[in-house]
Amino acid sequence: MAKVKSSYACTACGYESPRWVGRCPGCGAWNTLEESLQTVPDKAGKVAANQRTGTGAKPLALKDIPEDITLRTGTGISELDRVLGGGIVEGGLILIGGDPGIGKSTLLLQVCDHLAKSGKRALYVSGEESARQIKLRAKRLGIESDMYILAENALDAIEEKIRELQPDTAVIDSIQTMYRPEMASAPGSVSQIRESTSLIMRLCKETGTSIFLVGHVTKDGAIAGPRMLEHMVDVVLYFEGDRQQDYRLLRAVKNRFGSVNELGVFRMTGQGMQVVENPSEELLSLRAKGASGSTVFCGMEGSRPLLCDVQALTSPTFYGTPRRAVNGADSGRVAMLLAVLEKRANQRTYNQDVYINVAGGLELSEPAADLALCVAVASSLKDKAVGPEVAVMGEVGLAGEVRIVPQCERRISECARLGFTTIIVPRANARRVPVPEGVKVVGVDTVAQALSVIF
Repeated sequence: MAKVKSSYACTACGYESPRWVGRCPGCGAWNTLEESLQTVPDKAGKVAANQRTGTGAKPLALKDIPEDITLRTGTGISELDRVLGGGIVEGGLILIGGDPGIGKSTLLLQVCDHLAKSGKRALYVSGEESARQIKLRAKRLGIESDMYILAENALDAIEEKIRELQPDTAVIDSIQTMYRPEMASAPGSVSQIRESTSLIMRLCKETGTSIFLVGHVTKDGAIAGPRMLEHMVDVVLYFEGDRQQDYRLLRAVKNRFGSVNELGVFRMTGQGMQVVENPSEELLSLRAKGASGSTVFCGMEGSRPLLCDVQALTSPTFYGTPRRAVNGADSGRVAMLLAVLEKRANQRTYNQDVYINVAGGLELSEPAADLALCVAVASSLKDKAVGPEVAVMGEVGLAGEVRIVPQCERRISECARLGFTTIIVPRANARRVPVPEGVKVVGVDTVAQALSVIF
């Protein structure tokens, strides 16, 4: 007879230990080991219930594999298709995570609605809500398609229904509520998540059904459960944004079928997630023109140029150590740029509290935003506004030089489309990019030169 064995698994990396320890030997995290109960074979060598035989697949030459296995299906939501790399791949397993209330379930319910209206068979499986509760939410969102709803969290029963229904796309909300009855551990434990994801992954490949998994996140923002969960799936998406604001950002941190640099922008409304077709115009619509400390920067999110308002505020400090508060940029990078302004551009910040903010909830991670941050700080120090038609971009080095930025031509075209007539770029970029009609592109070599041109 099979026995139940107790072990301890790390929720961060999946490391297993026969006994509890305070610090995980695998990843070094503290207090992450949780007890896990597993069913093991008996002395007679009987196989545990949660182990299965192989699929019997045979080796195939690469040239003999049909090319249509990566056939994509559009979701009906353009921003989601952009992040996925063009649509849903047949048999793909997609994990989407985000804070509670950010809109994961709402977006996936809309995806099922669009697919059902296009003639596809869509199944929405919920382990958190009843069928009537989902019906109420669908009615609020105006969804009246022929999608299928299943309120179940026993994974064996879900597998049976998926094999019986043969849907094109299925949504499982959420993986932390699913459990396999033959396992003794509770739903949400490391062993349950690992075994449940393994079964779902095998189900995707055998049936060709594309499956979305909803994942809960921890207080640190990572998807709850073992890190192995993200390794097993094909695509990992994260929903970002403040629940107090309308905008939601969808990013891919792993994508076996496309780029991980794309960004999808949505707006949360009473009718569900609405696509933001022109995010640059939306982000600049409330910009305070004529105010000091405000600079427009054009960043690149994958293949999309995105304009944003970089804001800075300086005020004399009343303490021995000036305060630095940064929202939307790397605080270490900002500290370096303040030192460059102090040393190379004669801008005194040693006695100033400096506050940095990127409007709209965006995160600036590329070095091309350096010059815009420097100009915003200098504008606040001088109390002089940057012209409303001026856009700035460029990477800043420790010597105060302005370095080349990638895809400058696309950035300039986006700025020109939105009415910016003066664009400050590195001189190396200004020499090689075509200039749109009615736009003045100014090349600069140093931060000090850029400040003298603007002010």
